[in-house]
Amino acid sequence: MHLLFDLDGTLTNPEAGITACIRHALNELQVPVPAPAELAQWIGPPLHDSFLTVCETPTQANRAVQLYRDRFATVGLYENQVYDGVPSMLLALHQQSHTLWVCTSKPQIFAQKIVQHFQLAPYFAGVYGSELNGDRAHKAALIAHVLNHASVRPETAVMTGDRHYDIEGARQNAVRAIGVTWGFGTATELKTAGADALCLSPADFATVLATV
Repeated sequence: MHLLFDLDGTLTNPEAGITACIRHALNELQVPVPAPAELAQWIGPPLHDSFLTVCETPTQANRAVQLYRDRFATVGLYENQVYDGVPSMLLALHQQSHTLWVCTSKPQIFAQKIVQHFQLAPYFAGVYGSELNGDRAHKAALIAHVLNHASVRPETAVMTGDRHYDIEGARQNAVRAIGVTWGFGTATELKTAGADALCLSPADFATVLATV
């Protein structure tokens, strides 16, 4: 089976780095910074979409993205940690002959560095993400790209993620979806989006996978 995994909120907890980079960008532009709880909800959606909600113009949002990336590229991507149990989960799945892919809206160049830095690369056949120009930032387009580029049939794939974007993107590509509750989405959010199953911890993933 081909198992597609979201990165932020599913394999790693990037909250410290992402929120610090958002604050940096908005402070540089003298734009009011949302409350911490609201910033946590920026983890998962395309970054430019989120900046558009607080910036005055698309041009200012574009500048915010660039300021964010300037800090993230050198500091923010390492202000991150792998969730407990994830390496064991990935090892078990790899040993069971599943083919694993990272499928994240984060720019691919950053996702690859994170996966390598946290020693997760050996488990994955490839890392797919968005382009810096915004191409494939939305999960439906990204999943479609992975299926096409890796020659994966939808019925042989399962998408796993912590936000409704992951579930909805999978459904738009006729791919089954597992929602994980240890990230930044809620069980209600994931169920409403149409998740085929929910997983409460990495240790439970193999059991949940067998049910979808």
